[in-house]
Amino acid sequence: MNHSTQFEATPGGLVLSSAILLYSGGTTALSAPRKGVNAFASIHPVEMVDGAPVIGAGTPLTRAHLRQWAEALERNVAPEILPENVIVSHPDMVAWWVPEQVRPAYFNLSSPPDGLKRLGDRTCVTVPYPAHLFVATRSALGVFALPESKRPTADTVLLFSPILNIFINGTLCWGNVARPKTLSTSAIPEFEDAVFDSWSTHLNPGQERTLTGKGGLVHLWDDLAARQARRFPVKRLRPFEASAGRRSGGKKPKAAAPVTVGDIIAGGLQTW
Repeated sequence: MNHSTQFEATPGGLVLSSAILLYSGGTTALSAPRKGVNAFASIHPVEMVDGAPVIGAGTPLTRAHLRQWAEALERNVAPEILPENVIVSHPDMVAWWVPEQVRPAYFNLSSPPDGLKRLGDRTCVTVPYPAHLFVATRSALGVFALPESKRPTADTVLLFSPILNIFINGTLCWGNVARPKTLSTSAIPEFEDAVFDSWSTHLNPGQERTLTGKGGLVHLWDDLAARQARRFPVKRLRPFEASAGRRSGGKKPKAAAPVTVGDIIAGGLQTW
């Protein structure tokens, strides 16, 4: 298959000068190769021959090349005034916090337990939510509860989110919910809609262990809805642990240090 591309002059005087060729084993998609797949990259000069661009001989692409081009490309990005709730805005990560709130929640439990007052059938109820931290990356959306309804710092200890459809590692189970097409602050409403405005259908394995006290997570939400509660009992949420989902032979893993906002931003969760 042949491809033809037309390059035109730009007002800023930009010209086609280099080409980066990416090689990988067994993949032709535009996305990055899967883990474990060999990859190689080369950078080439581009010369004009008879009015047409021709890729010349190249050399292996180095980290120095990447840094130089990344710095050059960033100079073309317009400065952005960030919303006050945004904590991190990076090409590979956007993190922000949401204050505690009372809002509609949608439940359609696939296997509702006995004794429910409000959530036994498909329904929309008004319930309180604790403050949350959202961390969007190119591969996942992390959802964590906060101990206080105020802007977190790097040392703020994270709690397990009580929201259904959240994996034990803190990431959202997307199901059939559409993912935002961009990773930027402009996509924040889409990420929040995926969590707050989608149907809560089930607990993910291990979620019952994220709560203290009597009664499970579904019964807690049912009780909050039945009482028309205005505040979520944050003290019932356990501190988030990166190793919470790693169990061997059904045995409880060794206690791990609670995870902070700084740990998440630094990429401490290897499961992402």
